[in-house]
Amino acid sequence: MHALVGAEAERQGLSLRDHIVLSALHKTADLTQVELGQALGMDKTTLTAEIDRLERMELVTRRVDHRDRRARIVAITPKGDAVRAVIAARTEAREAEAVRPIPAAEVAQLRRALYLIIGSAEDPGSCI
Repeated sequence: MHALVGAEAERQGLSLRDHIVLSALHKTADLTQVELGQALGMDKTTLTAEIDRLERMELVTRRVDHRDRRARIVAITPKGDAVRAVIAARTEAREAEAVRPIPAAEVAQLRRALYLIIGSAEDPGSCI
């Protein structure tokens, strides 16, 4: 699935990391840049370069955090969300093809087990 998502992102002119950042912003609003980096396990330098690039592409914006003027809130733009949605839809279709031979109950059980491993009772947005 990692390779499939990366390939779909590349078809949209993005990297897998771009898609991961956009997906995180889609799922959770009002994250500061530091909070986003912590959630994604990305260091400050890498994330800053990533956000700078996505901002130049008009896929994200940054604004001052009213709670702490030193911090910046990163937000996905409508353009960014549209690109993210295309990648997600195509990836979901490919995932459905991949698990089609497996009975639905077993797929559901696999998903539950994987969510437990990553510590979430809900779909965290990963490709599983």
